[in-house]
Amino acid sequence: MGAQVADLRARLRELVRSEVPEGYLGAFSDDPADLEVAQRFCRTLADEQLLCVAWPPEWGGRGASPWEQTAVREEMWAHHEPRGAQYMGVNWVGPTIMRHGTAEQQSRHLPGIARGEVIWCQGFSEPDAGSDLASLRTAARRDGEVWRVSGQKIWTSYATVAQWCFLLARTSSEEKKQRGLTIFLVPMSAPGIVVRPIQTMLGPHHLNEVFFDDVAVPDADVLGGVGDGWNVVQEVLSFERVGIARYARCERLLQWAPVVLAERWAGLGEDLRGRWARMLVHARRARLLAYRVVDTQSRGQVRPADAAAYRIAVTRLDQESAEVLVEIAGSVAPDTPEARRFCRAVEDHCRYSAAATVASGSVEMQRILMSRSLLAPR
Repeated sequence: MGAQVADLRARLRELVRSEVPEGYLGAFSDDPADLEVAQRFCRTLADEQLLCVAWPPEWGGRGASPWEQTAVREEMWAHHEPRGAQYMGVNWVGPTIMRHGTAEQQSRHLPGIARGEVIWCQGFSEPDAGSDLASLRTAARRDGEVWRVSGQKIWTSYATVAQWCFLLARTSSEEKKQRGLTIFLVPMSAPGIVVRPIQTMLGPHHLNEVFFDDVAVPDADVLGGVGDGWNVVQEVLSFERVGIARYARCERLLQWAPVVLAERWAGLGEDLRGRWARMLVHARRARLLAYRVVDTQSRGQVRPADAAAYRIAVTRLDQESAEVLVEIAGSVAPDTPEARRFCRAVEDHCRYSAAATVASGSVEMQRILMSRSLLAPR
């Protein structure tokens, strides 16, 4: 398996070198051409069955091991995620539809994801339901043969470019609020959906408000059964959190630093170089925590506490490594193309890290998840 994964990494790096422009910082910059680079690169990966490498062959994959899929994930994140928003469909939307979807839903949605043609967004958080997601108010009510969805979602990444939304809505009022939730697969072109971008320093397309005004959704687009949404979401979040391999980007930037500084590296303060080394250790720690989650998931288990431990480690790594890298970049003379690319990459990493401990569930909520797991009866 080691040789197989090494060959896969070599092929992915070759594709990145040949297909992705030098200095590329992701799909959602101010340059619209960057999104097309990502879409084209996804189609290239799909042609070699590398976009969804661990998916079954009947759904456009190679039936590869979870470790090969992990290698793909790491190489993509190390190189500023040239798949754009496709990681969402690949890492958790597609696998969730495989596990919980009907045959019709699988045949409708999985081929498009595997070909890199469809972008998904996630309709979870609301203005008064972020960390406490089960408090959401977006409601779906029965109206003959359809559901009518009304409400608002916020912080919805990629909603301006997505074709489909993986939407969580309330279908009944229960004493335990988690029991009245349902997942809907909703086309973003449906009448009654309005998207309003939220301007941030992260660039276009990332964060949006999405409003649903009496949107009609048929029963065929309910995923996993009415009222079963919370169980599906718990599984989704575990896959989503480990699917974002930002430790790979942190490690690549950290290892790049002494190469860019060359002879200036020895002139950095001892304290700064010590913190740099500590960040490399923390990157390896986050990687090992991710591998533990991959291992349990590969055996058919989903343990939210393990995913929470990884998430805490990788988001803290994001922010702490950004502080170290910014200090190091201050000593770089931007007199070569490589030095300028390094400084731009560090700036990009720093901007993204600012929200790391809030996105995909705050660090505080991850700690609560871990605590509940440790205190639960054995």
